[in-house]
Amino acid sequence: VPRNYDPILHPFEVPREYTRALNATKLERVFAKPFLSSLDGHRDGVNCMAKHPKSLSTVLSGACDGEVKIWNLTKRQCIRTLQAHEGFVRGMCARFCGTSFFTVGDDKTVKQWKMESPGYGEEEEPIHTILGKTVYTGIDHHWKEAVFATCGQQVDIWDEQRTSPMCSLTWGFDSISSVKFNPIETYLLGSCASDRNIVLYDMRQSTPLKKVILKMRTNTLCWNPMEAFIFTAANEDYNLYTFDMRFLASPVMVHMDHVSAVLDVDYSPTGKEFVSASFDKSIRIFPVDKGHSREIYHTKRMQHVITVKWTSDNKYILCGSDEMNIRLWKANASEKLGVLAPREKAAMNYNQKLKEKFQYHPQIKRIARHRHLPKSIYCQVKEQRIMKEARRRKEQNRRKHSKPGSVPFVSEKKKHIVAVVK
Repeated sequence: VPRNYDPILHPFEVPREYTRALNATKLERVFAKPFLSSLDGHRDGVNCMAKHPKSLSTVLSGACDGEVKIWNLTKRQCIRTLQAHEGFVRGMCARFCGTSFFTVGDDKTVKQWKMESPGYGEEEEPIHTILGKTVYTGIDHHWKEAVFATCGQQVDIWDEQRTSPMCSLTWGFDSISSVKFNPIETYLLGSCASDRNIVLYDMRQSTPLKKVILKMRTNTLCWNPMEAFIFTAANEDYNLYTFDMRFLASPVMVHMDHVSAVLDVDYSPTGKEFVSASFDKSIRIFPVDKGHSREIYHTKRMQHVITVKWTSDNKYILCGSDEMNIRLWKANASEKLGVLAPREKAAMNYNQKLKEKFQYHPQIKRIARHRHLPKSIYCQVKEQRIMKEARRRKEQNRRKHSKPGSVPFVSEKKKHIVAVVK
């Protein structure tokens, strides 16, 4: 159809588009039903999860009673269960080729298991078992080579063929809670220790590179899969910090929204967003460059969320929590699943552009931002706002009645960093 785009012929274009954008925003909130299903079967709290590197539909989970389950997400059922350890399964990771996976537990062992089920009449046994001297608290596998790292009292780097570590890295004397390989610069590792440090190591030098000390302990960190030097750390002080490892003196971004300790974080495969799991019984999705979350997911039954994973096709989020369930969520709450007709796709793209165009109009902004929060979180948010305001007033008064320049302005980014040690 030939169409004349002369604006004089279309006098009410913007008001019409505004109405459409408003309707699109309202419909997005109407259709926001992110919860898909829960995978139940564990008999104790879910303590750790791992993604299969080659298969989108396979996910592994480890529980506090030493049990490991392998799930098929398309059928949403457990395809295999194995009793891996005595006590907690502290960490697990899949090998980069997807043929086997590793688990570590409270019984001071590292075990390697086959990914496929044993044949008829075969025993369910690990391929290798390594007996360590201390309890291991985390494990991660190299992204390209037959090398993996464990952490406990120190970071050990192991060759898969050997029963003793290739090298042990320590800096300080405290237990290390998690260790992660960088997916791009694969020889880099990051680890979090319980003396509030985040330590970075280089496998080629077999010495630690540098560390940053924060005000409170970091529980875990996750590397950005698209930008080599960026990582996000989940902290006990309710915040997440995105650092550039080249400039550790201040974080690139402080993400504040949780009202309790953040226990886990995982990046989306695009590197644009990450999801965080918290002790406050909710999970939140943050854009990397924003200080506040775009989405919060919670259910009445969900207790403290201990582990969270973003699936490799960027569509779903999995979270494992205290009350023995793994929950499957949509990464985009109002997304329609299944096959879309071309007209549906076109309408969705058009609505998306409209929402972006009018995103700062007060009505549209208010509707798009509104989320229903559980009462406990809502009350805590209010309380923290009051506390923050009181601290700000106190500092202002102190500044007012002191010698000029004696009470310096400290930016939010600098506040939480104690020191950087090289």
